[in-house]
Amino acid sequence: MSSPSRAAIVGVAESDLGRTPNKTVLQLQAQAARAALDDAGFQFKDVGALFCAGNWAWSTNLMLAEYLGIQPAYTDTTNIGGSSFEAHIGHALAGIEAGLFDVALITYGSTQRSEQARGHNSLFFRLTEQYEGPFGLPTPVGAYALAAMRHMYEYGTSSTQLAEIAVATRKWATLNEKAMMRDPITLEDVLSSRWIAEPLHLLDCCLVTDGGGAVVVASAERARAARKAPVWILGHGEAHTHNSIMNMPDLATHRAAIASGQAAFKMAGLTPAEMDVVEIYDSFTITVILTLEALGFCGPGEGGAFVSCQRTAPGGAFPMNTNGGGLSYCHPGMYGIFLLIEATRQLRGECGQRQVDGARLALAHGTGGVLSSAATVILGKD
Repeated sequence: MSSPSRAAIVGVAESDLGRTPNKTVLQLQAQAARAALDDAGFQFKDVGALFCAGNWAWSTNLMLAEYLGIQPAYTDTTNIGGSSFEAHIGHALAGIEAGLFDVALITYGSTQRSEQARGHNSLFFRLTEQYEGPFGLPTPVGAYALAAMRHMYEYGTSSTQLAEIAVATRKWATLNEKAMMRDPITLEDVLSSRWIAEPLHLLDCCLVTDGGGAVVVASAERARAARKAPVWILGHGEAHTHNSIMNMPDLATHRAAIASGQAAFKMAGLTPAEMDVVEIYDSFTITVILTLEALGFCGPGEGGAFVSCQRTAPGGAFPMNTNGGGLSYCHPGMYGIFLLIEATRQLRGECGQRQVDGARLALAHGTGGVLSSAATVILGKD
């Protein structure tokens, strides 16, 4: 790459994943943060900015900084759901360009699976969601089921095409020793799994796990001195269009992703066809189809055909969600940080059996809420 960005990802790491009943959210964040900084060859004292999203993120930032023994000059608690961490990448880039700091730490942690097992439920209804909850629409799966049904009605998308995504993603998970679900599945397994919210079956839906992750972003000067080769931030875009599903402009079109993708590709000076590996938020199989169309990898209504014949599986023409995704690897509630971790590792060539040969450009795209927000990041290696 002839003209690198002004900032790069220099460290990534996960915390313990799956079930972590003896760890708090703060401990998971701290575990991932320490590992990511070590990956970069940096120390806590190097951190000038702290980015965090999750429940009560503003207080989490204060607690985490205190726990880690850092006093950052810059703090960002932007929370737009699962796309928050891709948004944080753009905010960190802007802060570095403005000279506000030269090393940023982005963290996330969740114990949603353990909390669920303990009978805790943090679900509440906001004023703009006064119809969904009282009238029985399950959140968030019901919202995505509405989008899936509309896409099927408008374009003829089939349940089998949705199942193609679940099967392909599981094939990647079988190559990832950290993935929670590694047993192979078939199209018939997906289609015969129980309904969660028609037309979405159990295996069309993401996992419910504990876990945390961290990403370290540094200025070009600091990145060149990091332990590993920098992964440059080439493009970024973010957008949001609504909060509740009843206010989504078009159930069959992920308009926020259209906006974020166009902005990211324009900044990078690249096109969808140039991406070597793609990491897309897969809260549900329909999320992937809507996002592929919105980002321009295929046309409106063509997503089902695009993913057919295991095109996105290992050995396929379009390597996607190469760690097993939220469908099979992990999903601690806000999955976006893991997209960045996997994209970075792919560009570094660190993924072993699941490594995409010759990967030089990667896209990571997060979706938040009920197809409400989107943030797109394009990364490249020297």
